[in-house]
Order: sequence, then C-alpha cells, then structure tokens
Amino acid sequence: MQNFFKLKENNTTVKTEVLAGITTFMTMAYILAVNPDILSAAGMDKGAVFTATALAAVVGTLVMALLARLPFALAPGMGLNAFFAFSVCLGMGHDWQFALTAVFLEGIIFILLTAFNIREMIVNAIPTNIKHAISVGIGLFIAFIGLKNAGIIISNQATMVALGDITDITGNAGAVIALIALVATGVLLALRVKGALLIGILIGTVLGIPFGVTHLPQSFEMTPPSLSPIFMQFEWTSILSMDMLLVVFTFLFVDMFDTVGTLIGVCSKANMLDEEGRVPRVKQALFADALGTTFGAILGTSTVTTYVESAAGVAEGGKTGLTALTTALLFALALFFSPIFLMIPGAATAPALILVGAMMMTPIKNISLDDYTESIPVFLTIIMMPLAFSIAEGIVFGMLSYVLLKVLTGKTKDISPIMYVLAVLFVISFFI
Repeated sequence: MQNFFKLKENNTTVKTEVLAGITTFMTMAYILAVNPDILSAAGMDKGAVFTATALAAVVGTLVMALLARLPFALAPGMGLNAFFAFSVCLGMGHDWQFALTAVFLEGIIFILLTAFNIREMIVNAIPTNIKHAISVGIGLFIAFIGLKNAGIIISNQATMVALGDITDITGNAGAVIALIALVATGVLLALRVKGALLIGILIGTVLGIPFGVTHLPQSFEMTPPSLSPIFMQFEWTSILSMDMLLVVFTFLFVDMFDTVGTLIGVCSKANMLDEEGRVPRVKQALFADALGTTFGAILGTSTVTTYVESAAGVAEGGKTGLTALTTALLFALALFFSPIFLMIPGAATAPALILVGAMMMTPIKNISLDDYTESIPVFLTIIMMPLAFSIAEGIVFGMLSYVLLKVLTGKTKDISPIMYVLAVLFVISFFI
C-alpha cells in the first residue's frame, strides 16, 4: 500500500487514510436509504434498488481508488435520482425501464468522451479563479444540506427558508442534537483530535437514541435483497425518440458538471491541484464516474457520480486512493449489515457536513477579487450553488458570466476556445 498509493510521497499514513475513508462513508451512507425511497416512487423494487445502490457505489469507488488513486467516493447521485423518478417517470409518463436505458446510454457516451479526452479538456479549460470559487460554493452547498437535514434550517412559504425551532427538544429533537454534536465536533477539531468528524457523527447517533431520532434496527437480516426485479431491465424501443434524446442530454449535462465541480472543488481545498490548476489523474477519475454509471444502470440504479461528501474524508487527511478503497469496502460491508448502517440519522451526519463546508471556504483567499470580470463570475458561482441547490447550476452561471464579461470588456485572450463552446451549450440548455 505504501508503494501503490505513494503514502509517504503524499505525507499520509494508512491509519489516516482508513479513518478518512470511514468518515467519507459515514457522511454519504444516507444514500443507501434515500435512493431506494426515491426510485421506488417510479415503481422499482425498493430492496433491489438498495442492493444496486451499494454495488454501484462499490464498483465506482473501487475504480477511483485503484485507477485514479484519488480519495473520492462515488454513488448514485442525489438530484439525478429525483430527475429519474419524478421528472422522467412520473412527469413525462415513461416507465422506469426507459429511464434506466437513458442512464445506460449516458454512461456509454461518457466512456467515449473520457477516452477521447473531451471531458478532461473541459476540466482543464475552467479558469483557476472559477475552480477556487467552485470549492467555496460547494462548501456553502453541503453546509446548507447539513443544516437542512438536521432541521436547523426549514422551508418557509413567506421567506423560502427560515430557522427551525432549535429549542424544541420534543418536536425538533434532530436540530437540538445536531447543534450539540456540532459544538462537540468543533471543540474536537480545535483540539486537533484525529477523527473529530467521525467522533461527532457517533456522538449525534448516540444522543439520538433516547429522543427517537436514531431508530434502532428491528432485525438483523444479513442477506442482501435480490437484484432480479431490476437487473438489466432496458427498453430499446424508444432509444431514437426525442424524449430519449432530451433525457440523455439532461443526465449528461448535470452529471458532467456535478462531477467536474466536485473534483475541482475538493482538490482545490486539499491543495491537490497542480501548478496550472489541474486535477491530478483527472482522466482516470472521470473514467470511474463513467464506468460506475454504466455498471449502475445494468444493476438497476440511477446515474453514479463523485460525491461532494468526499470532502469530509479529505478534511480528515485523506489524500490517496486508500481513502476511497476503505469507503468502497464499507459499502460492500453495508450490504450485509444494512440495518446497523441505516440507523445513523441525518442529524448525526449534519455537523460533519456543516464543518466541512466551513473548511472548504479556505480557497477564497486565493481568489483575485480586484478584477470585476473575475470577481463577478466567482460570486455567481459561489452564491448559485446553495440557492439553486445545484453544483451544476453554480458552474453554469459562473462560467457563462465569465465568458460574457470577458467578451464585452475586450478581454478575449483570457477565454479558451472550449469555454466559448461551453457557453453556447449552457445557453441552449436553458431553452430545452
């Protein structure tokens, strides 16, 4: 492991990497419960989707660990699964087999785009200031997710969002528990205790037991549910339809920029970008995403993407593929101990997300804010991610405004040809 993952070269240890991998898993294990719930709304077998979700995460993350050797984990993406179930199936009236076929086609296209370095060219074309802004925006985005999951921030008809009742230990116990765990985790971080985020998650889980926030498993069934109801259930009769083209394009668009944004943002935070602001071994990392999506569709789940929660493991010191390998092994283990892993409530993982969000703010000090053609796109990138609840939308607004401002002020030398192409595609995407 020392030689393969180059631990000494990256100034890390096996213990640090394993702990980081556990932390990443703990902050994204919720997908094992949430994804089956969402896709079952489209008529899919819930138990089978659980198994597909875990296996897709294992495969995608293993490719990231062993091929790209980066500390990122993959699983079926939030947002993309909602589009799958509520837009394609319930909204457009297609069956889930149609949607799975679109995901499979997306994965094949991504493999081709990655093989011919098109996705890598897109990543490298993004300006350095925007790359740093993506990290900051993702920080705000995941902190907002944590606050929302805990009930600290709630929806409000008059003001869109509002502060939840953080003093109601009976009606909103999750928020109170999350705040206690947040303070405890913050103290541990300040004291530089190793594994602070993971300890905080455990504190929140234990605190949630007497208040009914943490639900202890009723049984300990060790056999994973069968994949047979959803395995390779494709529908080829509609692959040339306009609806299929629209759905595949949407999956492509959102997945590409969610993944690109996560890779750039987390690498920026971890100081892993090279002198030219490039993600190391980005082609291999993008292959992990493409292969994970293709394999996931075969198993019977929605698009697989790199998870922003990987930032939690990076914050714990994860720097190599050993972090991802640990996460992959835990997803495999979760197949057999799902009742235990699924009892961890959102209130317990929320403090980790909130504090990682704070940590990801640090690249803002590297951003040049004196030039308005740089600072305005940076601001839009950062603010649109939490407000639009989408990493991809933040990137769209940031990059499109970057091109427009540079062109209109005569600073076209700052724009690469690929940025022009992306800007045109972004504009088109608003109208389809």
